[in-house]
Amino acid sequence: MKRILIVEDEPNMRLGLKDNLEFEGYQVELATDGKQGLSEIENGDYHLVLLDVMLPEMSGFDVCKIAREQGIKTPIILLTAKGEEIDKVLGLELGADDYVTKPFGLRELLARIKAVLRRGNDLDADTKEISIGRMWVNFSAYSGKVDGEPVKMSHKEFEILKYLWENRNDTVSRYQLLEDIWGYSEQPTTRTVDNFILKLRQKIEANPEDPQVILTVHGVGYKLLHH
Repeated sequence: MKRILIVEDEPNMRLGLKDNLEFEGYQVELATDGKQGLSEIENGDYHLVLLDVMLPEMSGFDVCKIAREQGIKTPIILLTAKGEEIDKVLGLELGADDYVTKPFGLRELLARIKAVLRRGNDLDADTKEISIGRMWVNFSAYSGKVDGEPVKMSHKEFEILKYLWENRNDTVSRYQLLEDIWGYSEQPTTRTVDNFILKLRQKIEANPEDPQVILTVHGVGYKLLHH
């Protein structure tokens, strides 16, 4: 269960957010001022923080700034009644992951939370080795190993594998790969995609002739299975 910290001094907003997020299946903890919020961020194990900007004791901007200076990477979404662009820019420069201006709709906030949590998962994958088939991959280092031995892979192969990983268990079309990996400036064909997938399977699959990790979805594209 994902744990979310809400740092908000206004009681109705704080409790309303808590009720709605718990209804969505999140575990929620509360803090009512900046100092308490910073202490929770420093000592708690949270997947995400909803941090109001205008707080007693210490502003949300200061909380965010100090947390990031300490190397804390917990995703932070700032909440504020201010709509000025300079506040938004300042918040993001201080290390916030997103910014929602009050009043906001619950559906919008939930979408932002899910997006930031998804990015957080992908960041985790970036900074450590993950197992994909018989290969261990570190995307940040652009390195792969099979049976402890380094595997040679091109930059494009890493990009395709990372894209499939970020969309794991979902079908990705050949055209999505062409657009998002190669872009419109180059003119590869869908056959180009298929050739790269064959190369990846030779490194990842126990039996490339009978793939169990990168599956072909006939007429559409590919799906990377990960449990």
